Amino acid sequence: MRQEKIWDADAAQRYDTPGTGMFVPGTLEPTVDRLAQLAGDGAALEFAIGTGRVAVPLAERGVPVTGVELSVPMVEQLRTKADEATIPVIIGDMATTVAPGTYSLVYLVYNTISNLLTQAEQVECFRNAARHLTPGGRFVIELWVPELRKLPPGQKATVWRTDSDYIGLDTYDVLRQHVVSHHFRYDETEQARLYRSPHRYIWPTELDLMAQLAGFELECRHGDWSGADFTAESRNHVSVYRVPTTP
Repeated sequence: MRQEKIWDADAAQRYDTPGTGMFVPGTLEPTVDRLAQLAGDGAALEFAIGTGRVAVPLAERGVPVTGVELSVPMVEQLRTKADEATIPVIIGDMATTVAPGTYSLVYLVYNTISNLLTQAEQVECFRNAARHLTPGGRFVIELWVPELRKLPPGQKATVWRTDSDYIGLDTYDVLRQHVVSHHFRYDETEQARLYRSPHRYIWPTELDLMAQLAGFELECRHGDWSGADFTAESRNHVSVYRVPTTP
């Protein structure tokens, strides 16, 4: 299941849901607030920029934003909101593609690093972030915490959301640290639409080791973009890594 096939034209058309889901102001505004603060007076680079959910409002705050994106249809959807001069985008994968210039901030939101399905690719993503950053620059990752505690012996799936028109569940392969998210959408008819996406989940401590291999230091970790404490019960985290100012 290649990422290019997952994020096709149909997915790009369905991705934007203004005012709902990940576009709810209470979700999006704290994200943009925090990233603008971390960028300071510098420029930002978003890996897997998608349709510009975060990049467009961040650029509207005055932060120069460049993107890297594997999916051409997602970029085409972004272009309905911002042109190339406003938000330049380089087509390629987040682990190896190099954008021109240097940045004070590189960021990955909404679990996107887990789209890289091997540990080696995820480590290379950290190294790619490091090569783009100025001394003291930051790499920010938003990621979910694997919910393995919900798996009783012999069970491979967890249901993480149920609505009147939607069911979301994850199936785990704990040997490979792989999970497939299954999204079922349905209406009053007898037909349901299934969308699936594969991921490689990462424990926070493993993420920290990847950062060390790329020369980063962990600056802080919170349970959300508003700065809530990260605890054993947190379902997500926002981790900020920093390039040392001196070797």
